[in-house]
Amino acid sequence: MLFRYLIVLWVCLAPSAVAEGLPDLGDASESSFSALEDRRLGEEIMREVRADRAYFDDAEATDYLVALGNRLATRGANSRQEFSFFLMQERSINAFALPGGFVGVHTGLVVAAQSESELAGVLAHEIAHVTQRHIARIISQQKQSAIISIAALAIAILAARSNSDISGAASAFGTAGAVQNLLNFTRDHEREADRVGLQILDGAGYDPRGMAVFFERLQRATRVYEVGAPTYLRTHPVTYERIADIQNRLESLRYRQVPDSIDFQLTRAKLRAETEPAAQARAFFEESLLEHRYLSEAASRYGLVASLVRSKDYARARKEYETLRRTAGAHPMIQTLGCRVRAAAAETEAALACYRDALRDYPNHRAATYEYAELLLQGGRAEPALAVIAQRQRFFAEDPKLYLLQGQAYALQGKRLAQHRATGEAYARMGNVRAAIEQMQIALRSRDGDFYELSATEARLRDLRKIDEAQRKAERK
Repeated sequence: MLFRYLIVLWVCLAPSAVAEGLPDLGDASESSFSALEDRRLGEEIMREVRADRAYFDDAEATDYLVALGNRLATRGANSRQEFSFFLMQERSINAFALPGGFVGVHTGLVVAAQSESELAGVLAHEIAHVTQRHIARIISQQKQSAIISIAALAIAILAARSNSDISGAASAFGTAGAVQNLLNFTRDHEREADRVGLQILDGAGYDPRGMAVFFERLQRATRVYEVGAPTYLRTHPVTYERIADIQNRLESLRYRQVPDSIDFQLTRAKLRAETEPAAQARAFFEESLLEHRYLSEAASRYGLVASLVRSKDYARARKEYETLRRTAGAHPMIQTLGCRVRAAAAETEAALACYRDALRDYPNHRAATYEYAELLLQGGRAEPALAVIAQRQRFFAEDPKLYLLQGQAYALQGKRLAQHRATGEAYARMGNVRAAIEQMQIALRSRDGDFYELSATEARLRDLRKIDEAQRKAERK
């Protein structure tokens, strides 16, 4: 499976510049690489992605990205395609599509976007790569004899992630002669993704000019970068011809002004506050508020409070939060931030009461549920934590985070079978069936459950082994 994984990495990390004219790429369905194989390969890669330290599993930021991505995806030509959107904690400006509808976005891209339509434009472009099945067509069209050179090229590009001279890196692996031909092949896909992405962006109600504006700003930014270009320009080369082509297409689309959602502004502020050095983020928000240089006052105040918490200045964080509540309307992210301030200041009972209020007002807010359960577990209160988890599992039974928290609660109670079974269910829902099997085996060896718990665990283990065997057979094909 290694060579298939490397092919995918090459596609994601090295799309090339635009070619003259819009080519006929053929029917997106004309691929011997099936949709099922496409999704399975994406899930294999995602197991590695989730294990990466840069995987940013923040409930609020991810929920915003998923909502934005789904709004765009439903406007695509293939609205039945399943999509999964996720964040990587990387300050670089980048986004990428994986097989099976998995789309990753660097936190740096969200922070760099000056409007929601700009961020939506990048996502629409990546969604178009998926709906047009570009990766599947590349895999299908490559002959077996070419796979080795593609794998070597992928390794070279991986080695050159921080170096804009990709061709030089490729030559170190003896693949320089194949580089241009392979890059020429992907130029057509980039242009098609621009065309389809614009249609998606417009259909979803965003300003289609956001795509062109974002690309133009990145292009101008290359003039001031001393070491290489922004990552997005290295992985998605944007030429002046490509920008001109987008602008020509915009002439046929109606102009609209689209205000940014408060969700976009708060998420952007949160990511800056939590991923940049605390002192640097704090100074940024203080200065923006002092000089009234912000896109949203509420978002800047939110970012200041979040960075003050990271700086452990809880007294001022509490004071600034009260100002935020007076100037901003009701919002789950703002209410949960207040609970976070109290929890960080060790005001445990006040924080617990705050989370209960937040969940009463916003029962589907994932962050409040997780943080409430975690705070209960930190205080050794396993039983009420399990009740909070069970309440959400009634409606979101496939949420792996709930099973991880459930496993922690059972561990506090000394219930090893239940602990490892819950952890195994979390791994199963994250697509790591083999790790799930291992946890079920540990659960059975604990022998601390009753007859019904043991029987249920054995039955679940048999099901997981069948799934694992089916996956192994698919991998051997």
